[in-house]
This record gives sequence, C-alpha cells and structure tokens, in this order.
Amino acid sequence: MAVKITYFVHGTTLDNIEHKSTGWLPGVLSEKGVEQSIVLKEQVDINQFDLVFCSDLQRAIDSAKYTFEGVKDIIQDKRLRECNYGDYNGMDSSLAKYEEHIEERFPNGECMLDVEKRLKEFCEYIKENYDGKHIAIVAHKAPQLALQVILEGKTWEEAIDQDWRKTKSWQPGWIYEIK
Repeated sequence: MAVKITYFVHGTTLDNIEHKSTGWLPGVLSEKGVEQSIVLKEQVDINQFDLVFCSDLQRAIDSAKYTFEGVKDIIQDKRLRECNYGDYNGMDSSLAKYEEHIEERFPNGECMLDVEKRLKEFCEYIKENYDGKHIAIVAHKAPQLALQVILEGKTWEEAIDQDWRKTKSWQPGWIYEIK
C-alpha cells in the first residue's frame, strides 16, 4: 500500500510581507494569510483526509486550525519545521539562500540535508503508522522541497530551482506518495 500526502504551505505571514526569513521563529499570519487558510476549505475537499499533520511553529498551527479545526484531528510534529536559519532567523530573506546551504549549515542553524533527515524520519513514521491513509500536511518551504528530494528523486538543486515560489505556480495542495 501507500500513504497519500496532500501538502499545504502555511498562509502568508507578516515576515513574508516584510521579506524576512522566519525560520524557527513562530511567525504571525497576516490578514491575507488568515484569509488564504479559510478560503482553502473551499478549494479542497477536506473530508478526503484521514488526519492532518502540521509543523509545531505557530504560523503552520494557525493555518491548519483555520482550515481543518473542528473537522479533522490536527497533530503537531516538530520534524515538519522550516529550516533553522540560525543567526538568520528573522533576518532579511536575501540571507536565507537555500542553494548555498544544501550541505553547509546556516550559522548556528541547519542545512538542507538536516531538513531532509528530519523528513525521512517523518516519512518512515507515517509509512509505519498510517499506511493506506490520506494525510494532509501544513508546513513550510524547506520540508516541501525535502519531500521532492525524498519522494520524487530530485536533487536539492533541482527542487530549489523548480520551486513553485520561483515559477509562480501556487496551487491548493501538492500530492506526494510514500510507497
């Protein structure tokens, strides 16, 4: 069997608007981010999911609640956190260049390979405990890119280069499968 994942990114935050990289800081949804999370209920059939996982960072928790609360159980998991930008958490987003930190950690933080390791552990856990289920995930950019590396066989360079944020190709959820 397999686990089907529909991946959602959290709504727009105040830091997004101010071009700051939130990293491991909680983050606050902007008015637009709240609206995006509420409207998502109308863009997808939330009843198709068996359960919802989200990052334990506040912006993802809030997004998940606005979309799923009262309909689906929401489980917070710290393995779904954004990359820890270390000294760059909360700083200008021009400092958080993923392509420069695939193997080299951000000062006092993580690198993309660290995020990949966390997501591999999460995928193994999901496969062992939720085989045959359809789960929703509400999280961040780096974990989504890690899923593309782990589940789609992309290199980090390919995942970063083809990221929907660069190609301006947002959609209400991305489908992945853990076999």
